[in-house]
Parts: sequence; C-alpha cells; structure tokens
Amino acid sequence: MSIIDNIVVVVKYAKRVSRTGADLALLLIGGYRTLVDAATIELGARGYDDFRPVHDFALRSIVGGADSASDLGRRMSVSKQAAAKTIGVLLERGYVVRDVDPDDARRKPLRVTPLGFEVLRQGEAIFDELRKKWEQQIGVSELATLEARLLTLVGDGATRLDTPGWISQEPS
Repeated sequence: MSIIDNIVVVVKYAKRVSRTGADLALLLIGGYRTLVDAATIELGARGYDDFRPVHDFALRSIVGGADSASDLGRRMSVSKQAAAKTIGVLLERGYVVRDVDPDDARRKPLRVTPLGFEVLRQGEAIFDELRKKWEQQIGVSELATLEARLLTLVGDGATRLDTPGWISQEPS
C-alpha cells in the first residue's frame, strides 16, 4: 500500500460521522504507517534504501544495552532467531559490529557503528520534517493539541521498542 493509499484510508475514516473504537485504532495505525512509510522512502532517497523500520527498533535497542541476540530478542519481543537474523542484516550492512569482551573472549557484544548512528540521525531529521508538514496541513496549534491529547491518553513514558514482536503476540 502506498503513502497515498494510506492517506486515503485515514481520510475515509476521518470523514465518518460516527466512529467505532476499531476505527480509532485503525486511524492511529494509519497515522503511524503514513509517517513511517514516508520516512522509509525518504531514507532510501538519502542513500539508505536497505534500512527498514525494524532496523531502527533494533539499533535503538542495541544503543540501550542489548548486546546479544537473546537481549535483542527480549527487548523487541521477538524470538532469538528473529533477532539473530536482524543482527546478521545489520552486521552485513555495516550498521553494527561485534566487539570482543576483554573478560570473556567467547562473548562478542554488539555495538552500533558511526554509520548506524548516522542513519538514526537521518531518520530523526526526516521525522522532524514530516512533523513540520503535518503542522502545515493542520496548523501548529491543532498538531500541538493532537500531541497533547495523545500524551493524555497513552502517557509520556519511554517509547517501547518491542513493537515488532508485540504486534504478532497473543494478548497478555
């Protein structure tokens, strides 16, 4: 589905007079997907066409201390095998490296490379640009109100990085 298709879906739901709780959830997911898809496309245009949203979650988890496939799997709520596959891709593309633990030569903790940090910075800049576009579309005060209302509803706790695995789990 293209960004335009996502926007059309969001607009269709927004135009409904009477909305359901499911409509609200889909509208929120549509907003998320619209931003993430646009950011992924722009990252590609900036030379990072091999970078996907799951890679962002993984890099942020590694920066936060996940230094093995087991740690990464727990932080992202995915299997160790899925985490190992993601790590393999990130290693191959130069976004992370394995260091040698001076206390245990068998242990090879992960570390984000300068290239990995650069793609994170580029992504953050792109999201700032996309936010400005939303400000232009609905106005500064409307976007500020939207953000304030979302903070009221979902809280201002740390962003959870377990979304890749969470979306496919059974409710707890």
